[in-house]
Amino acid sequence: MKIRIKSNSLRYRLTRSEVERFAHDGLIKEKIQIGDDALTYILQTTAQDKVSASFHNNIITLLVPQKIAAQWTGTELVGFDHTENELHLLVEKDFTCLDTVDEDQSDNYPNPLAEKSHEQRN
Repeated sequence: MKIRIKSNSLRYRLTRSEVERFAHDGLIKEKIQIGDDALTYILQTTAQDKVSASFHNNIITLLVPQKIAAQWTGTELVGFDHTENELHLLVEKDFTCLDTVDEDQSDNYPNPLAEKSHEQRN
């Protein structure tokens, strides 16, 4: 799972196996060690009726209503978003990049623009 933090937005991107695990367990958790401290980021289902986020003790938790989680994980829906007190939250499936990158993308979703990009180059 990747996170992107920019200005007042927080984006989570999940690979195919992470989406499957989230559908099954209702929880994905990652941690990055930064010096003597760590940042943990969590995506978790909730019985609440709206998407929400919190940050406490170096833990970012993004809560997703079970109904939205089931729709997202069980369909072709790419992502969903919510704005809460000027914070824009976005969760989406991670597509392969159209440009060459050094990271392993074998578990990413096929990019729907890849065929178009290939046609334009030929």
